[in-house]
Amino acid sequence: MPTKKIATDSGIEIKEVYTSQNSVESDPSLPGEFPFTRGVQSTMYRGKLWTMRQYAGFSTAEESNKRYHYLLSQGVSGLSVAFDLPTQIGYNSNHPLADGEVGKVGVAIDSLEDMEKLFEGIRLENVSTSMTINATGFILLAFYTALAKKQGADLKLITGTIQNDILKEYAARGTYIYPPRQSMRIITDIFEWCSTDLPKWNTISISGYHIREAGSTAVQEIAFTLSNGKAYVKAALEKGLDINVFGKRLSFFFNAHNNLFEEVAKFRAARRMWAKMMKELGATDEKAMMLRFHTQTGGSTLTAQQPLNNISRVTIQTLAAVMGGTQSLHTNGYDEALSLPTEEAAKVALRTQQIVAYESGVPDTADPLAGSYFVETLTNEVEKAAWQLVEKIDALGGSVAAIEEGFMQNEIASSAYRYQQQIESGEKISVGVNKFQTEELNKPPGFKIDDSIQKLQTAKIESLMQKRDNAKVAALLKELTEAAEGTKNIMPIVVRAAENYCTLGEIADTLRKVFGEYR
Repeated sequence: MPTKKIATDSGIEIKEVYTSQNSVESDPSLPGEFPFTRGVQSTMYRGKLWTMRQYAGFSTAEESNKRYHYLLSQGVSGLSVAFDLPTQIGYNSNHPLADGEVGKVGVAIDSLEDMEKLFEGIRLENVSTSMTINATGFILLAFYTALAKKQGADLKLITGTIQNDILKEYAARGTYIYPPRQSMRIITDIFEWCSTDLPKWNTISISGYHIREAGSTAVQEIAFTLSNGKAYVKAALEKGLDINVFGKRLSFFFNAHNNLFEEVAKFRAARRMWAKMMKELGATDEKAMMLRFHTQTGGSTLTAQQPLNNISRVTIQTLAAVMGGTQSLHTNGYDEALSLPTEEAAKVALRTQQIVAYESGVPDTADPLAGSYFVETLTNEVEKAAWQLVEKIDALGGSVAAIEEGFMQNEIASSAYRYQQQIESGEKISVGVNKFQTEELNKPPGFKIDDSIQKLQTAKIESLMQKRDNAKVAALLKELTEAAEGTKNIMPIVVRAAENYCTLGEIADTLRKVFGEYR
């Protein structure tokens, strides 16, 4: 009697059993060796555990600062900043389009003054900070740099990451400002400036996370992300930058979902593919071929129904990320399908990482699933399917052209639609949603942000504008206009604008007038 066919969400069929006869040979390379299938360090977590981050940011800088001090006291080894929507799309908190959104999905940062409050009592030399910011990434990096200089920090020692991946915004997320080609110019300016002024800073975190959250499969996530990475590398090469220098500061950001083995295979395949891509693009230093990545557990997998079940989901996803060789990890709170995470949920999420790190034995050896008939075969099949998509994007002229033609957007939308159909038909089971439902009487308390935050931020902006040197501000914004109209790197001017308390909205609007807005 024929058995039922089972496939991953990417459509890769899973055999009933894997043996040496029907499986591929395992990759002969060792961890820390090209093409890095087995990890980017020879000892992996025996040498150093992954960085444990908790994504946090809400309300005002002062309120978020309290959460950061709490997380640091609980054992996080790196901060990860969430910004509100007005900050993400370049509007000050007092802009009409910011109404109802200030401080809601992240912290409101309008100027260096807010950045000073956000990191009050925290030495930037002593923490690694990841900032999930794209269209205005260059402005937030300028605020962070200005603060580091005020603290007397050595900029050569400042570490962290700005997401700065605008291509996935057009394909999947939507918080863009400027047209694609002008956005690419800003990104290459950041690459160039950081290579001399902020050499340890990761200048971009090329993000598959949001592509997956928008509904892509695991295969699409790495294919589209690596294609975007290739587009950034080509843009930097066209600007005359050295791939062996800027290549070492590229990092990636991936999602971890519930299919444990497909996720591990995805991470292994992505490393191998990126190493080959970078070699073909001209990298000769193996460190510039390494795919280093941050992982966040899957927000779209969390359910509002029976939210405590999400702790189990996050645990599976944590195991996938660690067995897949992540360098940094954020675990979601169990209540995030309902609201921003409460302090209790954030603590449970961090403890999940700590239990895997210190009690599970999973970090004790590098690439623990290597040699598994199933995982090695699945790694190859994920890689093969992803290369087919990469080749389609290359044939269209690369990521920018593929996005402009709507190719990536349509592929993601089709996958999301298929997945939803499978949930609604019951073909795919989501525990507590379409099977094993129960009547829920006691939902966890939500964490909501008050609308009065906008009034507080508006008062701060008005006060700032009265006490700063407004003639200096006007001169700097004029200088920024001239640099944007020409070919001069804008970053040194943006940093000086930040130091002189130009606001985020003023800097973003100056470039809106030159570059236009993408519609």
